[in-house]
Amino acid sequence: MLTSERKALIQQILQRDGRVVAKALSQAWGVSEDTIRRDLRELASDGVLQRVHGGALPASPAIADFAQRERTGSAAKANLGRLGAGLIRPGQIVFLDGGTTHVHLARQLPRDLKATVVTHSPSIAVELAHHPTVDVEIVGGRLFKHSVVAMGSASAEAIARIRVDAYFMGVTGLHPDTGATTGDHEEAALKRLIARQAAETIVLATREKLGAASAYGILPLAGIATLVAEAGRDDDRLVPFRAAGLSIVTA
Repeated sequence: MLTSERKALIQQILQRDGRVVAKALSQAWGVSEDTIRRDLRELASDGVLQRVHGGALPASPAIADFAQRERTGSAAKANLGRLGAGLIRPGQIVFLDGGTTHVHLARQLPRDLKATVVTHSPSIAVELAHHPTVDVEIVGGRLFKHSVVAMGSASAEAIARIRVDAYFMGVTGLHPDTGATTGDHEEAALKRLIARQAAETIVLATREKLGAASAYGILPLAGIATLVAEAGRDDDRLVPFRAAGLSIVTA
C-alpha cells in the first residue's frame, strides 16, 4: 500500500470511528508500527489529526485566530448563544470565557436579566457595556491576541479570588477520550483555574468541535456539567457525552 493510500484510509477511519489505533492498523495492513507512526506524524504536521498515546484523534479545525472565527458559522453560534443565555438565572454570577460563540451569548442575554458577568474578554465586556441590568467585572492581564483574552499571573491572581455560579468555558475540541482541549498550554491552565472557581462548567460546542481534540487538555468530561451542542438530539456524536453524564442541550 502506498503512503498516500494509507494516509487517505487513516483519514477515512478517523472520520468514521473518531480515532485510530496504530497497532491495529499495522496488523491490518501488514506494515510496521513505525510506518504507521510516521504517517500519523506527517498527518499531524498537516493539521489533519491530533496524535495521542497509541494512535490519533481528529484534530479540531477551531484553532484559527479570533478574526477568522468571527467570519465563520455565525448562525450556528447565534443559536448556541441563545441557548446558553437561557441557562443563566437572575442573581447569578457567571464567568464568560472568550470566544466568538460567547460573544453571541452575551448579545442575547435578556434585557431584564439582573446578573453579574465576570470575563477576561474585552469583546464580551464591550458587548455588555450597554446592557441595562447586567453588572460586568473585567479581569485584566496580558492580552493573548489569538483568543482576545487577558492571561498571565495578574489574571490568575484575580480569578483565584472569585467564586462563580457557572463558567461558560471555551474549547477547541471535545472528545470522549481527551475531554475538553485547546491549542495553548497557558490558556488551558487558566481555564482549569476558572473551572475550579465555578460551581459548574458549561461548554457551548459547534459541530466541528465534537469528537475533535487539540494539543492541551483542560478538563475530563467528568468536570463538565452541561454541553450545549450544535447537533440533533439523536446525533450519534452525542452518545458518549450523554453516557459520561453530561446534561445535553441541543441547538
